[in-house]
Amino acid sequence: MATTSTTGSTLLQPLSNAVQLPIDQVNFVVCQLFALLAAIWFRTYLHSSKTSSCIRHVVATLLGLYLALFCFGWYALHFLVQSGISYCIMMVTGVENMHTYCFVFALGYLTVCQVTRVYIFDYGQYSADFSGPMMIITQKITSLACEIHDGMFRKNEELTPSQRSLAVRRMPSLLEYLSYTCNFMGILAGPLCSYKDYITFIEGRSYHAAQSGESGKEGIQGERTEPSPNAAVVQKLLICGLSLLFHLTICRRLPVEYNIDVHFQATASWPTRVLYLYVSLLAARPKYYFAWTLADAINNAAGFGFRGYDKNGAARWDLISNLRIQQIEMSTSFKMFLDNWNIQTALWLKRVCYERVSTSPTIQTFILSAIWHGVYPGYYLTFLTGTVMTLAARAVRNNFRHYFLQPPQLKLLYDILTWIVTQIAISYTVVPFVLLSVKPSFMFYSSWYYSLHSLGILVLLLLPVKKTPRGKNTHENAQLSRSKKLDEGENSLGQNSFSTTNSVCSQSQEVASRHSSLKH
Repeated sequence: MATTSTTGSTLLQPLSNAVQLPIDQVNFVVCQLFALLAAIWFRTYLHSSKTSSCIRHVVATLLGLYLALFCFGWYALHFLVQSGISYCIMMVTGVENMHTYCFVFALGYLTVCQVTRVYIFDYGQYSADFSGPMMIITQKITSLACEIHDGMFRKNEELTPSQRSLAVRRMPSLLEYLSYTCNFMGILAGPLCSYKDYITFIEGRSYHAAQSGESGKEGIQGERTEPSPNAAVVQKLLICGLSLLFHLTICRRLPVEYNIDVHFQATASWPTRVLYLYVSLLAARPKYYFAWTLADAINNAAGFGFRGYDKNGAARWDLISNLRIQQIEMSTSFKMFLDNWNIQTALWLKRVCYERVSTSPTIQTFILSAIWHGVYPGYYLTFLTGTVMTLAARAVRNNFRHYFLQPPQLKLLYDILTWIVTQIAISYTVVPFVLLSVKPSFMFYSSWYYSLHSLGILVLLLLPVKKTPRGKNTHENAQLSRSKKLDEGENSLGQNSFSTTNSVCSQSQEVASRHSSLKH
């Protein structure tokens, strides 16, 4: 039976029983579908050309709080408490230190809520829970605090190009702040967006900003009419449908837990075990494809997410997209996989941690990602493993890749081999993130004789590791300038190290999605 307790509404319990899914998951999906319809209405009847920014802020906030209340009941008050206290901190402490105080409070409050949920209520459950949306709100609070600090305290010459572009030059009003953190388009599953992009959308300046941002094309682009997101929304909804179908039909038959089955380990050959490891983790990803793509479609349906035009003149609606499925599944390097998985969280990790710490940025970013994701021991095992894998993959790539670029046949062979190695390494790394607990995680790694851990450490000991400059994020700068091509799959998020943090974990990730009900 799918009947379970929930802190949210029980109105959909009959539907939950009919589809044999927990009531909180049904609430989440139905609320997201409602948000999709609300987004279409919002763009049609509350367009910026028809109503004021104030009305758009009020409606977006009230709808968001209603969805949160429906899904999580009185636990939704945590969203207001976390956001409200953080806003008070911003107003009281001043721009010099607000980013530090807001970071400590928001992350600390999230951690307390995660500890309470995991160790008091439902350890090991992946059902929708109130800490999922709080993860997104925490991202928004800390991002905004850093952006205000950059815009109102630091000097322009001290900022990187991306920091300068995102800097906020005035304190937001309480309404603007709550609309940004709790709007209906992103309160349940995100994705994260910058405050300036959100305000630009609400005020109806996003199309002009995207068009004028394309160097050399301002005159031409300015003559275009406002593009419709309908084609992008339909395409993303088709992806959601296929992902959900795949998850409901195939994923349940390929549990990740079977990798530690005693009989399977004793009887299966090594090629079979390697193949099942890959396939079982491959089958775990569609639920994140569903949640993140649906969240992206909701924002697009409201008119948010336009990022200019590609070289063929087609409108691009990927400003806040969280993943690129084709690049993920065809990744030929750890870097390429991580650059295309949970993109917005990787950007958040770069902006609030990787660029701002002076020592061991990769390690500190992994620690932040682990804390942000939650308190399950498996998360930390994944991130420890991910640190080794990321550094080892970077060392191998920097030392050998240039030998295999020519001729084309050699490059093809290299791509095939690196695709196989990448998929196995990613799957090996994220198993503890799915298993959650220490004992089953060590059972898995011991059954593999910690082989990839040993290989990664050996690579780091034998190969020189080139240091990469921080603050030069090609992918992020492309999004901010709206001038890069969409499919530059080899671009590095923070030169390939910081993006691992969130991206690997999210795979259970995760979570990415966790988010809300699919907590990474």
